[in-house]
Amino acid sequence: MRKLISPGRLVFLCIFVAAVLGVFFTKLYLLQIVEGNANYEQSTNSIVSTETIIAARGNIMDRYGRLLVSNRNCNNLLIDVDELFYSGLSDDEINAAILQMCQIIEANGDEYNDELPITKTTPWEFTGMTATQSQLLNAWLDAKDLPRDATAVEVMAKMRTRYGIDGNYSAEEMRVIASVRYSVNVRFDINTSGYIFAQDVNINTITSLMESDLPGFDVQVSYIREYNSSYAPHLLGYTGLMDAEDYKHYKDLGYPMDATIGKSGIEAAFEEYLHGVDGQAEITRTSEGVVTKTVYTKVPQPGNNIYITIDSELQGAAETALATYIESANEETERSNATARANGQLDKIRDLITGGALVAIDVNTGEPLCIASYPSYNLETFWDDVEDLMHDKTRPLVNRALSGLYSPGSTWKPCMAVAALTEGYIDGKTEITCTRVFDKYIDAGYAPGCVGGPHGPLTVADALTYSCNFFFFTVGDNITIKNIDKYAAMFGLGEPTGIELSEAAGRVASPEYKAQLYAGKRDAAWYAADTLLASIGQGLTGVTPLQLARYCAAVANGGKVYSTSILKSASSYDYSESVYEREPEVMSEVKTSQTVWDLVHEGMRGVVTKGTAYSQFYGFPYTVAAKTGTTETGTATNDAFFICYAPYEEPEVAVAVALENGSAGSRLGNVAREMLQYYFEFKQSTQQTENELTMLH
Repeated sequence: MRKLISPGRLVFLCIFVAAVLGVFFTKLYLLQIVEGNANYEQSTNSIVSTETIIAARGNIMDRYGRLLVSNRNCNNLLIDVDELFYSGLSDDEINAAILQMCQIIEANGDEYNDELPITKTTPWEFTGMTATQSQLLNAWLDAKDLPRDATAVEVMAKMRTRYGIDGNYSAEEMRVIASVRYSVNVRFDINTSGYIFAQDVNINTITSLMESDLPGFDVQVSYIREYNSSYAPHLLGYTGLMDAEDYKHYKDLGYPMDATIGKSGIEAAFEEYLHGVDGQAEITRTSEGVVTKTVYTKVPQPGNNIYITIDSELQGAAETALATYIESANEETERSNATARANGQLDKIRDLITGGALVAIDVNTGEPLCIASYPSYNLETFWDDVEDLMHDKTRPLVNRALSGLYSPGSTWKPCMAVAALTEGYIDGKTEITCTRVFDKYIDAGYAPGCVGGPHGPLTVADALTYSCNFFFFTVGDNITIKNIDKYAAMFGLGEPTGIELSEAAGRVASPEYKAQLYAGKRDAAWYAADTLLASIGQGLTGVTPLQLARYCAAVANGGKVYSTSILKSASSYDYSESVYEREPEVMSEVKTSQTVWDLVHEGMRGVVTKGTAYSQFYGFPYTVAAKTGTTETGTATNDAFFICYAPYEEPEVAVAVALENGSAGSRLGNVAREMLQYYFEFKQSTQQTENELTMLH
């Protein structure tokens, strides 16, 4: 009978097991006996901490996938509160460490975040405070039993005592220490986001701090926004740490107290798409701070990428055209003003252009293609420049395209023409004879005139071409303010456009609005003069350049008023999944006959072929229909407006230009022409870019 296990195999098995046990016991002996003391010391000196892993924010791209805003890695310095304040160090040791850290940071070309709103040198005085700074200071004063009207000197005296800053430090050194301790301390008082000691520091700073063996700081790997375009700062916006008011909202959405959020523009409007979900990791470090092990307990989820409707190349062309025109016009004005002063002709002195906007919209979808505002600013240096920007009299932070409210002047007249034709007061053959002075109410002391008149007999198309005020005074006087307002509302004038960014709603002139504006005053009554002014886009009417562009698009496409969203689509961070795709949305429609549209289009085409913008578009290779506008503002120089669409036969793009103190709307045709030329000449290349990107995705 054959044996199941041969003696040879049994011997081999025993030898193998003995060898394995030998290796095991040898390793155990080495770990516990030979290297026991060293391993014990290493284990006791290892520090395990749970740290937040910041999730990358989503990218912002234009409609063709051109990168506008992305991220780059950065190193932030945090104050390690436990190590600095709760490890048995004395106040003197804490203060010395803080001062040395600040000195090292500055010596290496970085800056620490100084949030104390007190001058850096004596005599101590409060500096100008933002709402957040004021809120933090009041919280600190309340926690320290100081009155809110305490002086800066009293605050500094309290800090010297509270933080044990002895007299060996100079006043400036004491101020440095106090500012850091204040920033850490006040966040415990109000339980808000943590204090980032220094942001985006260079590697030399980190190396110097580590070599100094200072306690109380930690390095956090984070992200900082990187701007890949110098254009569209008003649209893109900026990010920043949450303040106390922000946290009241975002804490319910699971945001940590030290989260970075969108504070303005697209960054704020699409926070839900762009913001990722932070992760967590257990980090093991040696006593020297060297990371020996990282275990992710929660993997960070990056934010989504978004595509906006803006064509960044067209945006650049628009901003350049607008800035070039304004700066050139202002130089010319300054020269002519100097001559006028020298000759004593003070009545010929004109105001400089203080600001402007240019907006272009896709006629058939309502998507904004560019939204330019002047003056502008640099997002890269925004936080360094913010105080100067806030106090700049030209108001560069204001997005005039969305928030500027202007009486649109004669650009209002296409709306009036549609109203009068649709209501049946006139038809295409009706002629009204312009005698220059509209004298119907002369006995009441009001007789407005027609600039450029008398024009003689005009049809509605002619009245648009030559911008005859007399014609539209007559029309408005007969169709009444009620119908004027009705058609204005149909065109979305004085109404929100639907854009996700902050915008002014605007207003249209009406008896109700005037009564509200002048409540209890004699001027609250509505007069015929108010209707006449409303008929030519002046008086109490105020609309934004974005509304003008959308209105022009509706005229071009036959009455469809689209919602003006700036978000085109969104995708997952790795571009593998579509998160959102926008479809055009019609908010309202101006319903009238094709004959009405044909007459209005004919009149607007005449503006550039023989009318008020003929010289600006002479020889232009693309067909354009337009309307100029000039508005009296009560100052030496009028505001100016220009709307147009092109091509005339099959409209694609509608444009609105507005200039504060722009003098005359006819001059703005040059700005629109330059932008339109870019649009048509580069349309083929952008379509090619779009096709290539579509294939890639």
